[in-house]
Amino acid sequence: MTTNKVNNVVSKTISKFWAKLEQVSFDFTFKNGKTERLTHEVYGKSDGVAVLLYNPTTKKVVLSKQFRIPMYVAGVKNGFSIEVVGGAIDKNESPETSVSRETKEEIGYNISELEKVSTVFLSPGLVKEQVHLYIAKYKSEDKIENEGGGLSEESEEIEVLEISFKEALKMIETQEIIDARTIMLLYHLKVKNIF
Repeated sequence: MTTNKVNNVVSKTISKFWAKLEQVSFDFTFKNGKTERLTHEVYGKSDGVAVLLYNPTTKKVVLSKQFRIPMYVAGVKNGFSIEVVGGAIDKNESPETSVSRETKEEIGYNISELEKVSTVFLSPGLVKEQVHLYIAKYKSEDKIENEGGGLSEESEEIEVLEISFKEALKMIETQEIIDARTIMLLYHLKVKNIF
């Protein structure tokens, strides 16, 4: 017989400044039958996407380098993160459309062959955002002239990095790359023997 372990869920919005921060209280029944009232915080906006562009001919990948205030506050790398293209899915937008839009905005490439890798939670203890992970082949002619670098209206300043796959893997070892999405997608290429 299955019983519902979670009951009497009550949510209170704490902040809606950028994303929604909720305080969620609920009754949780443990295996021993004891029920306890618990309270957690849940944070999130919309779901997100991340894509790693790779060139099977040149054996290169395209990454970005940008400022991230949580890393700065944590005292890590002066706030600068080397990572895959990523962003939030806009209202009424599919993950695939979001990937194409973000790729043009952030690094200035058109992509046509998208391959879905997975949908993941990056911090399920706090953040409700699910991230749709993709890889996509690119060629040098897919680069759009004078595009990329982020959107000024979103206060983005993005450096585009085209580096060898081998160098990118080494950057994980040296902890130059510490973004979870980026590490997952680079290791996905490695595990699948794409190069």
